[in-house]
Amino acid sequence: MQIHSSIADLRSALKGRGRVVFVPTMGNLHAGHISLMEQARTHGDTVVASIFVNRLQFGPNEDFDKYPRTFQADCDKLTAAGVDVLFAPTETDLYPEPQEYVVEPPAIQNILDGEFRPGHFRGVATVVLKLFNIVQPQAAVFGKKDYQQLMVIRNMTRQLALPITIVGGETVRADDGLALSSRNGYLSATERAEAPRLYRLLNEIRDAIRNGESDTAKLEQNAMADLASAGWKTDYVAVRQQSDLSVPNGVNTPLVVLAASRLGNTRLIDNIEV
Repeated sequence: MQIHSSIADLRSALKGRGRVVFVPTMGNLHAGHISLMEQARTHGDTVVASIFVNRLQFGPNEDFDKYPRTFQADCDKLTAAGVDVLFAPTETDLYPEPQEYVVEPPAIQNILDGEFRPGHFRGVATVVLKLFNIVQPQAAVFGKKDYQQLMVIRNMTRQLALPITIVGGETVRADDGLALSSRNGYLSATERAEAPRLYRLLNEIRDAIRNGESDTAKLEQNAMADLASAGWKTDYVAVRQQSDLSVPNGVNTPLVVLAASRLGNTRLIDNIEV
C-alpha cells in the first residue's frame, strides 16, 4: 500500500490507475471501516482510503483532541484489506491557509444531529468536497451508520453535479447489536454491557411500525423514557422519512428510525431502516 501525505504526490500516484473508489475516514479503524474498503473493491480498480481527523466538524466542547489516533494499526488493517493507496495529510497539507470558503448545507444540517452539533455538517461537507477534489474518484463509499451524513454528502454530490457515485455501506454490528464505532472504546465495561439497549429500542420501534402503529411520536417518547430510566441522556429518537429525513406525513413511504444518546460521557448514534 502506498502512503502519501502531499496532494501533489497523491495525484501523481493516481494517474493511470483506472476507476478510483474512495473511502474517507478519521482513522481508529474497526471492522465497519474495513467492510467499506471491501465494498469499495467491487466498484472500481483502485481503492483509496484517507485518514484525517477533521477539526472543522468538531464543536468547541467536543472530543477533537482526545479522538483516538492509531495510525500504524490503521495502516496494518488497510494493507490487510488490500487498499491500494492511503492519503494521510497533516492539517498543514489539507489546510495550508485558513479554510474560509466552506460548503453550507441546506436546512437538513440543522435537524437531528445538526441541532445538537451546530456547524458539524458544514465541516463534514467542506472536507469531503475538498477530498473529492483532491482524489477525484469515480465512486465513494460511506457507512449508513452516519445516516444524516450520508444524505448530506449524497445530496451535495448530486446538486453540485460531481461525477461521483455515492455508495452506502451497511452498518456493521457486534454480536449483541451495538453498531461498531471508534467512540465505543470510550465505554466502561458496565456501559458497554448497557449500550445495546439503543439498538434494541430501534428494533422495537421498527417492529411496531411494521405491525401498524402510526403514532410515531408516542413511539419516540416511549423509547426516550426507557433510555432515561436506564441513565442515558438522549438528544433524540426520531422516526423520519428516508428520502429527506422529514417527519412522516402519513403517506406510505420508507422510514428510518434514528437516535443519538449519551451513555456516561460517550455519545452513541444509531439508526435502522423500516
